[in-house]
Amino acid sequence: MSLDGLPPLREVIERHGLRAKKELGQNFLLDLNLTGKIARAAGPLDKALVIEVGPGPGGLTRALLAHGAGHVVAIERDARCIGALEEIAAHYPGRLDIIPGDAMKADYGALAAGHDDVRIIANLPYNIGTQLLIGWIATLEWPPFWRSMTLMFQREVAERIVATREDDAYGRLGVLTGWRCEARILFDLPPQAFTPPPKVTSSVVQLTPRPSPLPAPLAALERITESAFGQRRKMLRQSLKSLGGETLLAAAGIDGTRRAETLSVAEFAALANMLESKASL
Repeated sequence: MSLDGLPPLREVIERHGLRAKKELGQNFLLDLNLTGKIARAAGPLDKALVIEVGPGPGGLTRALLAHGAGHVVAIERDARCIGALEEIAAHYPGRLDIIPGDAMKADYGALAAGHDDVRIIANLPYNIGTQLLIGWIATLEWPPFWRSMTLMFQREVAERIVATREDDAYGRLGVLTGWRCEARILFDLPPQAFTPPPKVTSSVVQLTPRPSPLPAPLAALERITESAFGQRRKMLRQSLKSLGGETLLAAAGIDGTRRAETLSVAEFAALANMLESKASL
């Protein structure tokens, strides 16, 4: 038996036949020290609603509940894992809701309704992690429904999330994240902490929403960053040619010979505002 009174995770995986599926981006985290470290890093959770995506056999779920999470909503696409999660729910009566289904289609606003303190804490499936993150950040309503996010990604993706101007990993993801969030890498996890072990190191990233992000229209900012970083080796006057090129850049006070990675988040916001004003003329 483990510290929380539930069977060891390896036993649970074997009993339920939970061989990780590559097509679902599954890498199960079994190390109780590490799942506990993630739960503690998210801060006091006793009054929080925690949304967990891709719990699998429930290693992190168990850590969240053992460390006092008031209520956990676990969204799991793999029907094989539901039985293992139901065992955890029975062990913590009234504190775990299991939602079978695709996290990409979940109505997070509805899940969070009526809760003041919502945290998203997850070992995200590698194949949809970035898409989920952008969806939670690139939302029309701000402040968002969540108070903080503590998420696991491949190290390379984590570096892109927290990257700032002139960093090698700086790109569209870093601009969108930096525009609306404070983001930092908390710690790394080695491949051998997972079953099966991935080929890369993983990192836990924590994001908190900026209360007052720079004013910028979301759709325009997404178009600007997509064009600028889509041809990142070119000068901005060329990569942004379809959006106004030199005229747009001059209006924002930006030299057209610069490249995307040299622009700050504030400069991207200025370009987005100019693109929006140009479209409304």
